[in-house]
Amino acid sequence: MSNEIKLTPAFLEYLEECLEQNRLPEVLQNIEDLHAADIAEIIDRLDVEHGRRLLSVLPKTRSADVIVELDDEVRQLLFEEYSASEIALDIIGELDSDDAADIIAELPEERIQEVLDNISDEHQAREIAELLTHEEDTAGALMAKELVKVNKDWKVMRCVREMRKQAEEIEQVHTVYVVDDDNELLGTLSLKKLLTTSTKTPVSEVYHPSVVSVNTDTDAEEVARIMRKYDLVVIPVVNEKNQLMGRITIDDVLDVMAEEAGRDYQMASGLTQDVEARDNVIILTKARLPWVLIGMIGGVLSSRVIDFFDITLFPEMALFIPLIAATGGNVGVQSAALVVQSLASEGGFKDTLGKKLLKDLGVGLLTGVICASVIFLVSYAMGYGYNLAITVSIALISVIVFAALFGTFIPLMLNKINVDPAVAVGPFITTTNDIIGLFIYFGIGRIIMM
Repeated sequence: MSNEIKLTPAFLEYLEECLEQNRLPEVLQNIEDLHAADIAEIIDRLDVEHGRRLLSVLPKTRSADVIVELDDEVRQLLFEEYSASEIALDIIGELDSDDAADIIAELPEERIQEVLDNISDEHQAREIAELLTHEEDTAGALMAKELVKVNKDWKVMRCVREMRKQAEEIEQVHTVYVVDDDNELLGTLSLKKLLTTSTKTPVSEVYHPSVVSVNTDTDAEEVARIMRKYDLVVIPVVNEKNQLMGRITIDDVLDVMAEEAGRDYQMASGLTQDVEARDNVIILTKARLPWVLIGMIGGVLSSRVIDFFDITLFPEMALFIPLIAATGGNVGVQSAALVVQSLASEGGFKDTLGKKLLKDLGVGLLTGVICASVIFLVSYAMGYGYNLAITVSIALISVIVFAALFGTFIPLMLNKINVDPAVAVGPFITTTNDIIGLFIYFGIGRIIMM
């Protein structure tokens, strides 16, 4: 049976019935072949009590893998029933250091030390404690301590022997790192070289000295950008002395990219904090209210612009207010979104600010001329008169050019001062364009129609 069929509402109801009737062997038989992520999805959809019972039928190693995949809120609810000893022995002891540190970091501060004290493996406890010292969203917080490394002075025979010992603690061996006596990262060792080289050859003669690495305090987004640029599935992490501290794998980077994309999308939509649809009314309201209020202030300012130009002198101009506001907002958001996307994927522009603005000036002019020509013909054909048609057309060109330049300039400036440019997209751009667009529209109207 495929995963898609098993994860239907009917299957979930069947599992709930089995759990309620204590038919646990039947539950295990139905889920044992599923991926840990699929089992986690099932638990996310069940109530907490059923989720706990489902986890209880799984072997410890399997249960730990599932817990890593759970939604953060569900995991926290489940952990309320776990003692510090159970978390340390049944879960943390079965995980890699990076996953273990992530889970422990979610616990209340008073429980973190208690869990660390209950970890039986002192070496693992020290490694996890060291990972917890790194700032969130840095390479140090993302990395895992488990890796395979060899000394440059070892012979190939010893390399193979030592690698076998180290690999026992690692699920997948992506790369073999070469270090010196001070643990300084020197390069990587190809498995092909190991297989084709004499067992008496020193590693120093066969390792590859070129290696891309990141520092422990490198921002997580920068790590993702580097790995994407060089098509890496794993990247080593070093400290300020270039000593090998750990490694980051592509699965951790994908999580970072997904979280960052979600945050950027929320900011672009005018949400001021990280929220989910399942959050309560108060949290959702607090996240959405600030930009709604800013939009209201923008509306008040727009009304003041209309009042300033005394629209009663030319009431027919009111018919095109939505057109001017909507077009300016759309163009501004498009320009800003392209800038934010480029900054996220490339880490910046190769063009100077002047060249980029000049390019967007050309785009704005061409777009404006086309749109203005269309609206001139439409408005004139509908009998609004030449003066109004030409006013709307010229205003539309001006508003589009301004919006294109403004939508490009603001995110670039925010990025320059190390502020996330995603905050410029959405409500900020549209509100500003509404106010300035109407000012341009009525200013041109006063000149032409007086």
